[in-house]
Amino acid sequence: MQVNRFLKNLKEKIIEGILTLSGTITSIAVILIIIFLFKEGIGVFNQAPMEKELILAVNKDNHVKELTPRQIKDIFDGKIAMWSELGGSKDSIKLFRTEDVSTYFTEEELGANFEHLPQKINEYIAREKNVLAFFNKKYITKGFSGRIIPLKKIGVMDFLLDNEWFPTAQPVAQLGVLPLILGTLWVTLLAILLALPLGLATAIYMAEIASPKIRSILKPTIELLAGIPSVVYGFFGLVVLVPFIQRVFNVPVGETGLAGSIVLAIMALPTIITISEDSLRTAPRQLKEASLALGASHWQTIWRVIVPYSSSGITAAIILGVGRAIGETMAVLMVTGNAAVIPHSYLAPLRTIPATIAAELGEASYGGLHFKALFALGCILFIMTFIINLIFEFIVKPKKH
Repeated sequence: MQVNRFLKNLKEKIIEGILTLSGTITSIAVILIIIFLFKEGIGVFNQAPMEKELILAVNKDNHVKELTPRQIKDIFDGKIAMWSELGGSKDSIKLFRTEDVSTYFTEEELGANFEHLPQKINEYIAREKNVLAFFNKKYITKGFSGRIIPLKKIGVMDFLLDNEWFPTAQPVAQLGVLPLILGTLWVTLLAILLALPLGLATAIYMAEIASPKIRSILKPTIELLAGIPSVVYGFFGLVVLVPFIQRVFNVPVGETGLAGSIVLAIMALPTIITISEDSLRTAPRQLKEASLALGASHWQTIWRVIVPYSSSGITAAIILGVGRAIGETMAVLMVTGNAAVIPHSYLAPLRTIPATIAAELGEASYGGLHFKALFALGCILFIMTFIINLIFEFIVKPKKH
């Protein structure tokens, strides 16, 4: 008897130990992933918006002491052509790039293996007072006759509020994520506004109104929709929704924020419906009967009794639906047009954070500026999701009387 009891207790202890170990490992793994994400993402704020091995230099007599990333981009794009526009002399800006070195020097001057290139760059910068040179710092010689333009490190507010996202721009990357943040919120907001009322109404119908036969057909069908790969939804949006929107609204392209929102709403519906319906069906029968006995109608009972009782489950459905919408990648990548511009209309192309990460991470060099900027986007997405979840929790939290 005592042996059996000992073995039973030992078995329970082993099971408890396994469950505890499993929970501990899972928690530690999640924490380590979050730490790694933020460690890589925060690294973007410790460097200038240019790869470490590259520099910008001017003649020592040039009075311009510093340039902003936007000014540098405008110079190399040809929008700024005079030093006077930057507080300098009235001379025109003369650009020097090492990839165009053959236009500045002959093969004899450079040497067979470009061994004279550092010296020639030094001579050119010393000779040309209006030059702005962009080259690798390994070409700097002893006694360098130019002056390196210092670049301010990327600031958090600049990163969040600038409206241009060109992480591969040369010579200076433009890392403004505001269009991506607004595009993500823009698409997610409309998706939830479309999916939430429709999903909740469907859940109420299945839980309280539909006959057992109809429910037995609808429930597995809706659950099946949750298992469809997102790329399939993307193909549906690309083939059906995009041409439809282009034709109906007479817009140049159908890849718009509206197409992305509709696709995301369809993708979020199975999650919202399934979890909400399961929560509604857990309401005690006694509550329903008491409400009806007090003279409430069926609809009053649903709205005043069953829905408030199931608010925690409905909240979970909303949070998971929002998570599905805000973090979706492939479907949004296919139907929104991927234009990194601030959205002003749902009938214009836009780009979201997940789509940006998916499209660009494979091209970013490991540990580089672009790579860290994409991890910073992941940190922003994590924070956005966390804040949205807190907001929903606060809105539907039961009030204490």
